[in-house]
Amino acid sequence: MSGSRAATGGRIDRTCPISFRFDGKTFHGYAGDTLASALLANGVSTLGRSFKYHRPRGLLAAGVDEPNALVTILRGDVREPNVPATQIEIFDGLTVESQNRFPSLDLDVGAVNQIAGKLLSAGFYYKTFMGPVAGPLTGTRFWMFCERFIRRAAGLGRAGTAADTARYEKMNAFCDVLVVGGGPAGLMAARAAAENGGRVILADLEPEFGGALKWSSETIDGEPARAFIDRSVSALEDAPNVRLLPRTAVWGYYDGNTLAALERVGDHKPDAPKGEPRHRHWVIRAGRVVLATGAFERPMVFPGNDRPGIMLADAAARYAVEYGALPGRKIVVFANNDGAYASAVALRQAGADIVAMIDVRRSVSDHARRLATRAGGELLLGHAVVDTTGGSSFAGAKVQPFDESAGTLFGAARTIPGDCLAVSGGWSPAIHLASQAGAQARWDDRLQAFLPPEPGSSWTGTGAFLGRFGTAEALADGIEAGGGSVDLPTVDDDAPDLAPAPVFEIRPAGGKGSKAFVDFQHDVTAEDVRLAHREGFVSVEHLKRYTTLGMATDQGRTSNVPGLAIMAGARGMAIPDVGTTRFRPPFSPVSIGALAAERFGDLKPHRLTPMHDWHLEEGATMQAAGLWHRPMIYGHPGETVEQAYVREAKAVRENVGIVDVSTLGKIMVQGPDAGAFLDRVYTNMFSTLPVGKARYGLMLREDGFAFDDGTTWRLAETDFLMTTTTANAGKVMQHLEYLLDVAWPDLKVILTSVTDQWAGAAIAGPDARKVLQACVNGTDVDDAALPFMGTVHGEIDGVPVMICRLSFSGELAYEVYCGAGHGQQVWDTLLEAGKPFAMVPYGLEALGTLRIEKGHVTGAEIDGRTTARDLHLGWMLSKKKPFVGSAMMDREGLVADDRLQLVGLIALDNRPLKGGAHLVAHADRALRDSIGHVTSVCFSPALGKYIALALVKGGKSRHGTRAFISDPIRRRYGAVEIVSHHFFDPDGSRMHG
Repeated sequence: MSGSRAATGGRIDRTCPISFRFDGKTFHGYAGDTLASALLANGVSTLGRSFKYHRPRGLLAAGVDEPNALVTILRGDVREPNVPATQIEIFDGLTVESQNRFPSLDLDVGAVNQIAGKLLSAGFYYKTFMGPVAGPLTGTRFWMFCERFIRRAAGLGRAGTAADTARYEKMNAFCDVLVVGGGPAGLMAARAAAENGGRVILADLEPEFGGALKWSSETIDGEPARAFIDRSVSALEDAPNVRLLPRTAVWGYYDGNTLAALERVGDHKPDAPKGEPRHRHWVIRAGRVVLATGAFERPMVFPGNDRPGIMLADAAARYAVEYGALPGRKIVVFANNDGAYASAVALRQAGADIVAMIDVRRSVSDHARRLATRAGGELLLGHAVVDTTGGSSFAGAKVQPFDESAGTLFGAARTIPGDCLAVSGGWSPAIHLASQAGAQARWDDRLQAFLPPEPGSSWTGTGAFLGRFGTAEALADGIEAGGGSVDLPTVDDDAPDLAPAPVFEIRPAGGKGSKAFVDFQHDVTAEDVRLAHREGFVSVEHLKRYTTLGMATDQGRTSNVPGLAIMAGARGMAIPDVGTTRFRPPFSPVSIGALAAERFGDLKPHRLTPMHDWHLEEGATMQAAGLWHRPMIYGHPGETVEQAYVREAKAVRENVGIVDVSTLGKIMVQGPDAGAFLDRVYTNMFSTLPVGKARYGLMLREDGFAFDDGTTWRLAETDFLMTTTTANAGKVMQHLEYLLDVAWPDLKVILTSVTDQWAGAAIAGPDARKVLQACVNGTDVDDAALPFMGTVHGEIDGVPVMICRLSFSGELAYEVYCGAGHGQQVWDTLLEAGKPFAMVPYGLEALGTLRIEKGHVTGAEIDGRTTARDLHLGWMLSKKKPFVGSAMMDREGLVADDRLQLVGLIALDNRPLKGGAHLVAHADRALRDSIGHVTSVCFSPALGKYIALALVKGGKSRHGTRAFISDPIRRRYGAVEIVSHHFFDPDGSRMHG
């Protein structure tokens, strides 16, 4: 392939040259180029190496369906691997490198795998490494020996270890109509919906709306397609009820018409403006969705079909028309449908020479013949490409007569020289989002493609998504989908018939010739599919996993239907009877940074406690806790996080500390049946709780697993104040409302969330009572007036307060609540009263340290997989009453002896432990036979050691024994002692003092 630039045309700006680097060499392109089009124009034919055989691979497609040209983007020390070159807009300073090769793309030692041939066929690793082997390396021992080499060779790109300094955002949006796809049909649907007065969002993958039609020579209603599309886009830009999202991939369709999208805000810029994110993640809730996602062209399967220089016909035309990048000067076209003829004309108009048009069909439409005449070159009907020639790139097509009805070759073969082969095996509508929404694909025999079902009440389709490839009918669909009416333009030229011949594979007699690839990235051949059939892996799901067909980064967009067709042929069945796999999100790759991003803008919820400004003034480092901002530490100059929290926790143990607990969930449970309701919700009894007392409670899910814990105070006979963990406040409220609305509507109970109405401070430490005695009026707080788990009402600086004596730290402790508007006033008064006792504020890190020392559980241990007994809370499971989860909590699997149970760990090497690290019984750095994992870690100032809570099989029976940390990713290994989770004051004498 010898690429070059067309003289004129396309989206590129020839007045704005750009330089970039690929594999250490400098190349030049223009503004508007993708990395793929720029390299193509520079004559670069090989852009990557395939996964298994390390075969040289060039461009196959021009969009998100590209399986071959995956590269790694380098931004300083940050590496981003496996990015399709077709999705990268070039800019000055762009630096990328090819993947899956060593030492270079041209000379790759991994190419030796091609010699292995059939030894590396489908499922070779199952049969070679897992089976019995003679000698000392038998069975799994042989696998363990080979595993390190296999894992080193596996994968494509190499991820980096440098921290990503880019910024990411998360947005929420609501609309009446979401249109996915900005081609002509999508534009018309968006215009119709906007003119109906609805709030409209239009999202498209590309940087410009209009699709390939915008850059073609077609006319619409007597004017160039580009002018028509520009008018449509301009009308949408001017509409106040329309939001346009270019460079945005809608990647997931979820319940309730909730869709997820990724906007690439800064990937095309050398330096992001201050404050601008790299990616923005959208969660869009739509009243109705219009899917205008188009279709993907399919390749043909024939020997030698993977050489660089062989690409899809539509992609070849797009590169020439949109970017002025000719994929070759002498182009051979091979097809089974009329669509490739229009592509050939476009290539001819861009300056390429069409050497031959090869079609497996013995007869074609008059329209196709007219286009063939315009394209020039030899027209060979009833012929097929049976192999290709060339070294590292395409040099010629070996052609032979073909009987379409019998699917057989006959006669003599000849070779047609060329530097590019453009192929078209038909079209597959991009039904991925509809499949995610629960739609079952249906087979269209005329189009030889899977189509979505008839549109439902929440979404509808338009254009090529429905298998309607003609421009005029696509536009009509767009109007209908939008629910409105606009003037319908007419396309001057009649559209080709894109229904392909049911021929996906050309198979020479005797199987002679080069390998015929179905999945280009994973090197799955047609013979691999037939091997799966011979070995019994005939289900589409088994076929996918045994051969890895469709498991590449393009998710089978080009390989799915050809692979199913070959399996159908082997089984003697029709393609729809073989079935198809379901598409799952994400439709296209999503950066982890975007998924983890904070919400941004007007829709970003900030929840700040009444003392938030004071925390900032005192130098607190803030930390997100759900939607709340809470102090992590109050660091002194030069202190590390560990030094700060150790200092704070030590002060609490020795004197007294104060912590902001305003974020705890607070729910008023009121009514004649409030006590009975709480008895059903909690595992323990609350209807017998005296007024003025509090009790620790545990909730289970209906399946018997632990859900949340907290304390509930009885303020009056029919009034209770429930507190929940910060993170679960909303979930608990929803849970309680569901139970009252659905399960027990007869109970007379009212629920009110008062989390934001009350500011809270917890005072803990040996001198905690002295601090309260110095500032509380209207009540005593001594042991007689305020015993453990007792509540009283009083005043602090004239402000009414509620005080409960309870402890999360294991120290003498109290929680003080007042109206949120008086939170700062009460906080300041408590601080002033605490000065004689050296009281310090402490943050979440110290709070976590104190609770780990005491052995209290939080969300790290109540993780949705643990039971009350796993957490040693079985004593809270009442035997006198039923409660939510009681019917399921004694299932066999939930009371098994080998369940993970809560224990404590002490690091015997006195080095920091890491949450999530696995525990093994023997000192072996290979992570196998895990007996549990670490949940929470800290340095304990009370013990002077690094400690942790963990969930371990048979936990209590292992007290006093050793285990070993195995954390290979973070390279942390070492011995630990398993002990009781009550590290500090196990008898509770300090908090009862």
